[in-house]
Amino acid sequence: MKREEQEVSEERTEQEQKAEEGLSLEETFAQIEEVIGHLEDEEITLEQSFQEYNRGMHLLKHCNDTIDRVEKKVLQINEDGGLDEF
Repeated sequence: MKREEQEVSEERTEQEQKAEEGLSLEETFAQIEEVIGHLEDEEITLEQSFQEYNRGMHLLKHCNDTIDRVEKKVLQINEDGGLDEF
């Protein structure tokens, strides 16, 4: 890949990542389904599949982080200093 193409690809990836951070869980799951569809396409190049794989991994990390934040909000400290589920 030419250097210019690589820089454009990296910029697009950064822009996609910023946009993905604002997605709800449902929207993120839909994006993951889209990534899976692209990866299943027989016409995809190796480089494109690598980019889609990385995008999918970032989306999964976003899902995990969001779920972790929600779980922490659901737990409350009780009178004894322990954690109770809300």
